[in-house]
Amino acid sequence: MTRTQSLMAMLPFVMMGIIAAADILAGSQYVFLSLLAIGPAFASLVGGIRRTVLIGLIALALSLLLALYNDLLRAPESDLSLISISGVTAASILATAGRQRRERELANVRSVAEVAQRVLLRPVPRRAGHLRAAVSYTSAAAEARIGGDLYEVVTGPSGVRVIVGDVQGKGLEAVETAALVLGAFREAAHDEPDLLGVSARVEKALNRRLTGEDFVTAILAEAHPDGTLTLLNYGHPAPLIIRADGGTAFVEPDTFAPPLGLAVLEVPGPTPSQIPFGTGDQVLLYTDGVIEARDRAGRFYPLADRAHLLKEDDPEVALESLRVDLVAHVDAPLHDDAAMLLLRCRRF
Repeated sequence: MTRTQSLMAMLPFVMMGIIAAADILAGSQYVFLSLLAIGPAFASLVGGIRRTVLIGLIALALSLLLALYNDLLRAPESDLSLISISGVTAASILATAGRQRRERELANVRSVAEVAQRVLLRPVPRRAGHLRAAVSYTSAAAEARIGGDLYEVVTGPSGVRVIVGDVQGKGLEAVETAALVLGAFREAAHDEPDLLGVSARVEKALNRRLTGEDFVTAILAEAHPDGTLTLLNYGHPAPLIIRADGGTAFVEPDTFAPPLGLAVLEVPGPTPSQIPFGTGDQVLLYTDGVIEARDRAGRFYPLADRAHLLKEDDPEVALESLRVDLVAHVDAPLHDDAAMLLLRCRRF
């Protein structure tokens, strides 16, 4: 139970306690008995039907005790209080039943989406060509905000090809779009001679399905054995390069391009960016759920300042350290899915 839920769970008891204390202090001149119905009214916010009934019974008992204390046991004020509390308790029971039904439906939808996502996002190989790879995926815990974050690593004809993307929207529709993107990428990555050909195949597959209002931000990358890295950025957060000597930099695209799936805009695609990527160098590809994660003070996650966490010899251990730090920074359930893919040029 979260801190907010704990506070909401205590609210009915706190309110009834305050009202009872006020009634005792005010004496028989002022009657607060009917206000005890506030307790059962708040009971439907959290918990089950039994808890709501229990709070209603406590409110009735308090009303009778206070009426006895004020010598109002058979007075109209007491009768009105009992009727009000009973009515509000009955309404609260119905509200609790409706909330629990919606929560079960939401949990079922989220469960289906999570299963589909786990099937879709299969584990990446720990070794791919001349690279070592590690992946981390942290789902948003709020409601059914399962997202369309995606990633894949494929060894192609001229190097290791990867994609990291983020589908606009949430839920099963986002997972379906992610499946379309990954299916097209997996097929094209083996066949196309260059990265632009791969992206063109993905774009074509998306444009057959999307309406023009939906889109997918993505980074496509290809690591060549000759020590270079080619990047195509479709409206996605810039990758973070960590050099073997500890230097870090975000690789901004030479030309900004719209996300995939927006061919209707008739805007030219990105120009491939090529950078050195030698032994010991690393590149971190991620979705916006990482850099847009905020702490309780509203500060964004300082990804560049945390690059030192990726110095571990094992890429999986390094990426897990970064994930743990991200969760600790937020200190609450993430509001958006956060996917990270770390590629490291191996030392032979």
